[in-house]
Formats: sequence, C-alpha cells, structure tokens
Amino acid sequence: MTDAPGSLDGIRVIEVGTLISGPFAGRLLGDMGAEVVKIEPPGSPDPLRNWGQAEVGGHHFFWTVHARNKKSVTLNLREQRGRELFLDLVERSDIIVENFRPGTLENWNLGYDVLRQRNPGIILVRVSGYGQTGPDAGKAGYASVAEAVSGLRHMNGFPGGPPPRLALSLGDTLAGMFAAQGALAALYRRTVTGQGQVVDVALTEACLAVQESTIPDYDAGGVVRGPSGTRLEGIAPSNIYRTADDSWVVIAANQDTVFRRLCAAMDSPELAADERFVDHIARGRNQDELDAIIGGWAASRQPQDVIDILSAAGVIAGPINTVAEVVRDPQFRARGMLVEHFHEGIGRPVLGPGVVPVLSESPGGVRSSGSARPAQHNDEIYRGLLGLSAEELAELTDRGVL
Repeated sequence: MTDAPGSLDGIRVIEVGTLISGPFAGRLLGDMGAEVVKIEPPGSPDPLRNWGQAEVGGHHFFWTVHARNKKSVTLNLREQRGRELFLDLVERSDIIVENFRPGTLENWNLGYDVLRQRNPGIILVRVSGYGQTGPDAGKAGYASVAEAVSGLRHMNGFPGGPPPRLALSLGDTLAGMFAAQGALAALYRRTVTGQGQVVDVALTEACLAVQESTIPDYDAGGVVRGPSGTRLEGIAPSNIYRTADDSWVVIAANQDTVFRRLCAAMDSPELAADERFVDHIARGRNQDELDAIIGGWAASRQPQDVIDILSAAGVIAGPINTVAEVVRDPQFRARGMLVEHFHEGIGRPVLGPGVVPVLSESPGGVRSSGSARPAQHNDEIYRGLLGLSAEELAELTDRGVL
C-alpha cells in the first residue's frame, strides 16, 4: 500500500448501493485520492463481501478490491432519522454514487431536488440498468442482460454457436468507468459554475458506447456484425496462432507497415507485395489464406521464440496468460500494477490490481484495504464528522438506524 497523493485529495464521495457498478465507480474515485464513505444498510451488508471464486478460511476476495480506500458505515435510509443523517453527509460531501433502480431515492424523499437544496454543488452519480428516463427506465438491470440488450453479447463467441457469457461482469465495469468519468467532468464544471448536476449512466448504454463502428456499419451498409471467434472479420492479420508446444500466441499486424515487418520477420518479404495481402482491404478479403500462412510459420516454433522474433521486428505479439502468469509478469510488476492489500480476515496481504491510469504528479494508490465489517468507521464519520455523541451513536444503533 502507498501514501501517494491523489488528484482527488479533499473530495468526499458517499457511495450508496450494492454489487458492482456503483462500487467500482467509487473505487476508481478512491484510487485517485477521494475519501469514499461506503454506506451499507444495518444488518444487510453488501453482497460483494461474500463474492469471489477463491475461499480461504471462509473469506472471499471480491470485496478486497472494490472496497479498498473506502470507509464503511451503516445507515438505514428507510428511517427518517437515517435520511436526516444522510442529508447531513450530503452537506459535507462532493459526490454521491448510487446504483439503485430509478425512483428509489425519490421514494425515500432523497431525490436530486432534495439533495441540492442541502448542497447546491452536490454531484449525484446514478448508475442503473437502462438510465433514469425512457420506457425501460423502471426495469431492473444486470450486466449480463445489458451486454445482451446492447448487442455486445451477440458479437461474442464463434459463428454458428450460442453467444457465450463473458467471464467478467463487463457491463458493470464499463458503467462504473463511465460513472467515474462523468463525476470528474461534473467536478470540473462545478469549478466554473459552483453548481452540481446529475450524472446518468446506464449499463446498456455503457455497453453500446464501446462497440466501435457497429451502428454506422448497419445504418449505412446494412452490416450486422456477428461473432468472429478468435479474430475480427476484415481485420487481418489479428488472430491467435498455435505454436510448437500447443500453446497459443496473439499476433496483430493488420496495419500495412506492421504487416511488412511481419513478412520480413517470417523470411517471406514477398508476401507484402502479394496482391492478396498488399493492403488492409485485400488482407481482410483473404483472411483465411493469410491466417493459414502465419499459422504454419508459428506452429514450428516455441511460443517465446515467436514473441521474441516478432517483438524484435516491431510486430505486436504476446502470450495468452492465465492469472498465474499475470502475477509473475515483470512489466506489470515494474509498473506497480500488482498491489498488496492487507486482508484482516486471513491476516496477511493479498494481491490486487494497481491504479490505472498512472499519473506523474498525483498517482493515487491503495491507501487502505476494504473494511472487515460494515460499521467499522461509524464512530469516525458520525462522531468525528457529524458531531454525534457516543450516547446518540449507541441509541441510533439500538434503534436500527445505524
């Protein structure tokens, strides 16, 4: 862990909501130095505390990554006194991040109109399945459905097969990234106007936003992009190729200049002038033939030899690493992209991802690991920040407000 300064030092974020998209946005802001206060309902902790495929001593590790740099408090927003305390926090904060179904805050009388009365500069980041408006706004949404509805899942997999699920909740992650981006844009505007605003992020739209030219391709040319397996149709060469030990490497040389380097590295410079492969369009039309040629060359070599030869020639190539290989990767290590988080439950550090992007003057970092219990920072926030007495804190806890 590190004490490196962050760009968002002095910014306070209140995170209310569960699971992935909202907490990921909060994590990104916390990584950059913001003080993030995570709210969980008393007696109903965030399910992320029990997520993750590994289990050691009854502990899981999804929470360790997404709760880092956060202070955990409990608060019941269904209770009037809980709502009053929430508004006291709003008055002392800069950003609220929530990922409830649209209308939830309004049902608690905590909509943006109420929040900005207490703090005109408050920025409300709202992440939901379909956005705050439109005919589907009231629907609940998960990443798996958002990836499907947006068309993203249709392009995944192999031609003729069912569209498989991505191994990660990509829709949640994308939405969290756009939510953090929107929060930063709103913060910048606030420096000019002094006013906050609502940042409205939909899981479906986050998935739609990363789909390159699929929409204009369809609108202008009637092309419905489908799954293409291990390659992109019409982008060649950019594929995986089996090597001598039956492992795979990625080779990407679809740019004309890089393709010429690939041909030279394979001792086949004449391929660059072959009319089948002479430019981007020709290579896309003759993709199968080109993949067969490159595949034959790679199949007789060890994977590291393929990578070394091509890298020396300025051709983009790399292994397909498992996470076991990722944690040993010297480049990730050198860049600080594998960071220890001390896990109180198992009493030792565990690795997690580093902070992206790397900033030269205010890089941020992992200052603390996720809290071991939901109410761990109740005393610091409610007594230290809001000024409640020890007696008030105990009484509110007994009443189920905290």
